[in-house]
Amino acid sequence: MRFKRNAVRTCFALVLTLGLAVGSLDLRGFAQIAQARETIGVAVGPQYDTTHVYVAPEDFDRFVASLIATFGGTATKQGVFTVTPTPSSTMSQLVLTPVGTLSVFGFKTPIPYPFGLERTGYLVTDLDKAIRAAKETGADVLVDLFNDPIGQDAIIQWPGGVNTQLYWHTTAPSYAGLQTIPENRVYVSPDRVDAFVRSFLAFSHGTVVSDDARAPGVEIGRLGETYRRVRIESRFGKLTVLVTDGHLPYPYGHELTGYEVTNLTETLAKAKAAGVNVLVPEYNSDGRDAALVQFPGGYIAEIHSLVKSR
Repeated sequence: MRFKRNAVRTCFALVLTLGLAVGSLDLRGFAQIAQARETIGVAVGPQYDTTHVYVAPEDFDRFVASLIATFGGTATKQGVFTVTPTPSSTMSQLVLTPVGTLSVFGFKTPIPYPFGLERTGYLVTDLDKAIRAAKETGADVLVDLFNDPIGQDAIIQWPGGVNTQLYWHTTAPSYAGLQTIPENRVYVSPDRVDAFVRSFLAFSHGTVVSDDARAPGVEIGRLGETYRRVRIESRFGKLTVLVTDGHLPYPYGHELTGYEVTNLTETLAKAKAAGVNVLVPEYNSDGRDAALVQFPGGYIAEIHSLVKSR
């Protein structure tokens, strides 16, 4: 009995020693891995994950045309539908570009809450399982499962207040793969970022590509300062978490998505010709040239190209 007690004490001491050695970050990583193994993977692919853009009906066609002029691609047939669980009417069109997919809505009626606050729509293999996995990993369900004209939807909220729509189609869609994968740009407070990252990693079965505690502040309009930036990749695509105190100059925080293009200067020239305003001129940081732009209708986006090493 004394031997068993001593063995337990020894094991406990080893655990404490190892815990102090590896640090809290690694321990959180182990917890994330264990939690992810307990959830079911429901992602389909990044070409099926859409940025949700709400514009006024009178700006709808100009916005879609400017997207295609800037990035290339095609749009599905425009229609008017009810895409909420309560009565409403919206113009709707899917824009398929080589650098990301966008769902565009132009509501003809007042927009029911909380629609319009979600950033993205993620296609999932099974909506019931996706909702259950979201709950298990710490997300809240803001809008429970409901039917739409072509499938089912729900809206969840991650820790930190980030809203995402999950959707499933009765007939599985088939979209071409993307030329580059866009990044969902999420602004989260320092107090909630760890909870957000744990929750999203467990749900998406993703990995942290980088976690820079001193990223250049120029990326959020605060030249000469630093901030924390976390980059995550999963089968849902790329996600960049920008951790700030909320002291952000306009237009930072308004952009939903970052689009990777081959040549930023050429893309901006196309954008300007299509009526797009450049809000933040080109700057260089973290191996990329980047700018922030505003499309007709008000949609703000980050556009960047990777800088080839010399």
